[in-house]
Amino acid sequence: MSLSTQQLVTKKVKQCIDHASTHFDQHFMLPKINFNQKGKIAGCARLQKNELRFNPILLDDNVDAFLEEVVPHEVCHLLAYWLFGKVRPHGKEWQNLMFKLFSLKGQTYHQMDVTKVKGKSFHYQCQCGPIELGIRRHNKVINGKQIYVCKKCRSPLAAYALV
Repeated sequence: MSLSTQQLVTKKVKQCIDHASTHFDQHFMLPKINFNQKGKIAGCARLQKNELRFNPILLDDNVDAFLEEVVPHEVCHLLAYWLFGKVRPHGKEWQNLMFKLFSLKGQTYHQMDVTKVKGKSFHYQCQCGPIELGIRRHNKVINGKQIYVCKKCRSPLAAYALV
């Protein structure tokens, strides 16, 4: 990731915060910005720490998407927390901020290619077909701490036995 890309994201965060400060006629503090987010997550707002984290690998391949969507998305998480306290992460307060401030619908998930950042996956089975789980969820299943169910058929996932 180039320094200029980091500077573009930092500048966009500042623009978003300044825009919100003007809109609400109150000062919002600039958050700490890090480029150390890992995995398939494009960005993360750490509310209590007033910090934004961005994925450097996804950023390199998707600069425009970060500037147009990811940065406003994460800034709105901080704004929702500052204005309303603890609320649902992608709830109505956050959605209203996304639309009012940035004219964005507010998608919960990005559509970026995650091939470069995808970790090892494990094969599971439900009644309607195969499903892959990441290492974290797989370990929770193996350690008996979690049972996952299919979103479609609602049946429990079982580890797929490779023969």
